[in-house]
Amino acid sequence: MKPSVRRIAPLLAVLLLGTGLAQAQYKVVAPDGSVTYTDRPPASPELRITPMGRNAVAAAAPAPELALPLELRTAVQRHPVTLYTGEGCAPCDTARRLLVQRGIPFSERRIVTEEDTAALERLVGARSIPSLMVGSQPLRGFSDADWTNYLDAAGYPRQSRLPRNWQPQPPRPLVERATPVAAAPAEPAAAPAEPDSPAPSGIRF
Repeated sequence: MKPSVRRIAPLLAVLLLGTGLAQAQYKVVAPDGSVTYTDRPPASPELRITPMGRNAVAAAAPAPELALPLELRTAVQRHPVTLYTGEGCAPCDTARRLLVQRGIPFSERRIVTEEDTAALERLVGARSIPSLMVGSQPLRGFSDADWTNYLDAAGYPRQSRLPRNWQPQPPRPLVERATPVAAAPAEPAAAPAEPDSPAPSGIRF
């Protein structure tokens, strides 16, 4: 006895739906709560897009930029922003505030040692802090107008589009430190040592 069309149709629909989910790369939730699956992320900031793993299982740890609206995500991927700062640097605080208020996702690298200073000079062509890297374009020293113009040209929105739960990355040294080895107790010095310099040599604010 042949199976009826009415019995085959629901089974076929389930199989087709399962195949579509297996190929889907993104789960899209509309403002009204409706859910769709697609292999390409829609270009709409109103949609909540979740990257999917194989067999329609959500990825455990999607890249942070994937949680950004499309316009902002595109700018981050094409022209990532890195801020170079130092301790006790008032212009660095002003520069950081500009990026935060505008909603620019950025990584911050701290200049602490002479090794950091030398690496900064190789990257931006000077030992000035704060400095900014927008894609491959270095900006030496803080200038509200110049930084704004370059961020505009890189496609970053004028107003913040960051999600409410967005958390900036903590500052990291420009040159990663090796794990310090415990030193033997120092012998008493014969004469008072010269006071340490408060900042790496050659740094200009």
